[in-house]
Amino acid sequence: MKYSLTTGAAAVALLGFAPSSPTDFALGNGSSPSCDTSSRVYCGGNWEGVVSKLDYIQDMGFDAIWISPIVQNVEGSTTEGEAYHGYWPQNINSLNSNFGSADDLKNLSTSLHDRGMYLMVDVVVNHVVANPTNTTNVSPETFDYSLLQPFGSQSSFHTQCFISDYNNQTNVEQCWLGDYGLPLLDLDTENSTTVDTMYTWIKDLVQSYGVDGLRIDTAKHIRQDFWPGFVSSAGVYSVGEILIGNVTYAAPYTDVLDSVLDYPTYYAVYDAFTNGTSGNMSAIAEMVTQAQDQYNHSLFYAGSFIENQDNPRIQSTVTDQAVSLEIRSCLDWSSKIAMTWPFINDGIPILYYGQEQGYAGGNDPNNLSGSPASTPITNPSSPHVTTLNTARKQAIASNSSFLTTSLKFISQSDSSALAVSKPPMLTLLTNAGNSSYGMYSGGETVVDVLTCNTYTAGSDGSLSVKTSGGEPMVLMPATALSEKGTLCASVAKGTGSDGQGSSSKSGAERLEVGRMVVLGRFWEG
Repeated sequence: MKYSLTTGAAAVALLGFAPSSPTDFALGNGSSPSCDTSSRVYCGGNWEGVVSKLDYIQDMGFDAIWISPIVQNVEGSTTEGEAYHGYWPQNINSLNSNFGSADDLKNLSTSLHDRGMYLMVDVVVNHVVANPTNTTNVSPETFDYSLLQPFGSQSSFHTQCFISDYNNQTNVEQCWLGDYGLPLLDLDTENSTTVDTMYTWIKDLVQSYGVDGLRIDTAKHIRQDFWPGFVSSAGVYSVGEILIGNVTYAAPYTDVLDSVLDYPTYYAVYDAFTNGTSGNMSAIAEMVTQAQDQYNHSLFYAGSFIENQDNPRIQSTVTDQAVSLEIRSCLDWSSKIAMTWPFINDGIPILYYGQEQGYAGGNDPNNLSGSPASTPITNPSSPHVTTLNTARKQAIASNSSFLTTSLKFISQSDSSALAVSKPPMLTLLTNAGNSSYGMYSGGETVVDVLTCNTYTAGSDGSLSVKTSGGEPMVLMPATALSEKGTLCASVAKGTGSDGQGSSSKSGAERLEVGRMVVLGRFWEG
């Protein structure tokens, strides 16, 4: 049975392998690895361990997982530790045996498909890695090219130069990432032989392991006209990492890939909710509006997130583990509000593993679950995640246009308050602790699905509510909630689907727009 991801309404959860790849996520028996990921070594987790956790993942409402790169990486130690994360490929025609065998990976794919779930795999196309064979920082460095398969010779790579000017796109695309200690050999994707090799490789990878979607690492470091042929060869949904906060720069990549990870909105949301009352809430609306206007398919195909392996966790904004209860309480609601964002907007929600457990931790490797700096400092938020997933699915079931209707911002007199309308969902967010909102229509009963509290619109069709302690509110009409469902059933008035049925389709059919939930992007070195 073949499954394909398109765009998504449900949600995507980020899994962690290697300290953020399978090696850090779970062992084959379902237990957690015990090593300290800050040592940057493989911790023993594997694809079998992911299978053992699929009940946990699916029970939170996720429809897909996103795992780190699966191919053989540079072996042994480097100046930056081991390639536990999967982003230093060496032989793209072989699997990373630290994560398991071909049968193990196929079993993960089959186990997901049997549940009506989907497999998204991270791929690195820009570079491969080998330790330099020389001992001095002199360009060009020397390498054992026979290790770099299926390439095998210096002619497959751009001439060595490290990126020095991110305003020069040729420099970004043809010079190398890394440094003299660990250079990332940049593939010559202007070379037709290299291009054909990569197109054939991705087609075979997708077909061999039943892959339903691709997250493409460092996509902005390869010329844009390379991508249409690559995506066509893969034949599945593709989302590219364009790590930049500029919508105008990122937008053209949505013409050559299915979409991009929405970094511009991420930066706006992160800043708004990690800077207290000085956070700029209006910047969120500005970035979203720009992306809606400039991205191909608007924001509907984009990946929406607030944490990942490349950036500090929200909880790391308070680094002292002995912070006062008052500060922790503030952190709790700001983190909860930020976590709410991906589930109530136009894009595909993505959750980074450990986020649902309140993990802290700054930059790599401290935002990995095995790092001492990445221990939970708040109560687990998995019930909050489950509620948000359920609410989104019920909104989809209630409104057939939910996935193709762009959200709108309702103007508020309080600059710290944000009101996001995506019918039948109305979300109220603030970074000030307490804010008042006025809106709605009709006189019908409205439910805050995060608390199941109800409100009734006045005779003039207005509704005025006030947040308590800065908590987010996600309001839906009682008629949009199923009496047979799990979400606020005691006050629900809807008789339709609860949105929790399988979203899968068999054969050559594609998953309808909005149903994808990807769990798991892994760690990048």
